[in-house]
Amino acid sequence: MSNFPYDKKMKVLSKKLRKESTLSEVLLWEHLKKRQLCGCNFNRQKPLLNYIVDFYCKEKSLVIEIDGASHENKYEKDLAREKELKALGLHIIRFKDEDVKRNMEEVLRSIETWILNSKK
Repeated sequence: MSNFPYDKKMKVLSKKLRKESTLSEVLLWEHLKKRQLCGCNFNRQKPLLNYIVDFYCKEKSLVIEIDGASHENKYEKDLAREKELKALGLHIIRFKDEDVKRNMEEVLRSIETWILNSKK
């Protein structure tokens, strides 16, 4: 399945989140937009099911999440969310907010390596 259902109310929230992006989301988006990374098309703040993921590449079934302050003390919720998304055949890569800000080259290399080694 390539198009996943989502709660329509999430579309409004995703728009709001795009306007209020964190610094690390803005920095990573600069490298993902316009098919800059391995020619892959990414969406940001994409509604999937009852969630909004930071970045989504449909052609690779890839979700990229940046864990910042909003993820503190939400380990169980994040685990449940990840389990549901993985059940749809999605692969999730997580980065810490600080890693995106301080070590972008390594973050990009990790994403690129995953994309190049993926079977899709």
